[in-house]
Amino acid sequence: MSAESLAEDDFSSIREHYEAGIELTDEEMDAIADLAVDYLKGILSLFGEDRCSIDEYDGDNGELILDVSGGDLAVLIGRHGRTLDALQMVLTSLLSSRIKFYYPVVVDIESYKSRRRHKLEEIARSSAARAKQRGGKVSLAPMNAYERRLIHLALVDDDEVVTHSEGEEPDRHVVITAVR
Repeated sequence: MSAESLAEDDFSSIREHYEAGIELTDEEMDAIADLAVDYLKGILSLFGEDRCSIDEYDGDNGELILDVSGGDLAVLIGRHGRTLDALQMVLTSLLSSRIKFYYPVVVDIESYKSRRRHKLEEIARSSAARAKQRGGKVSLAPMNAYERRLIHLALVDDDEVVTHSEGEEPDRHVVITAVR
C-alpha cells in the first residue's frame, strides 16, 4: 500500500498514537516515511534529480532522517546548508499538512548535516578549550538555531564552561565562557 493511498483516517489513528505518546508500530512509521519519501522525490524531480537514492533511518531523537545521494546535489545544499534547511522546511510543511500533525523529519544530502554536526562538535570542544585556557569568553561565528543548539548540546556535560546565545538573527551566535 503506497503512502498516498492511505485514507485520512489511517493518519488520524497514527496521529492519536503519536500525540498520546504511544510508540508507533513499524507499519505506522513506514506509512509516514513512505509519504515523506514520496514528497521528497517529487521536490527533487522539480530540480531534475530523478536518479537519486533516498536512505531512511531513525535519528537519535526519534526523528526520521532522509539522506539523499546520487546526482548533482550540491545546489540543494547551498551556502552553509541554507538551501538544505529550506528544503527540509518545505518537506516538513507538506508532510504536516497531509498527516495533520508535526512529525520530525531531517533531510540530509550525502550526509552533509552529519559531517557538519561533527565539525560543529569539534569547533565547540576546541573553542571551550580556548575559553578555559584564557579564562574568559570565546564568541563563535553566527549560526542558525539548529547549529547553535548543536554547540550547546556538545558542551552541556562540560562543567568548566557555560554557553549562551547572543545577538539578533542573522547574526545570532554562541558565546562559550569559562567557569572560574
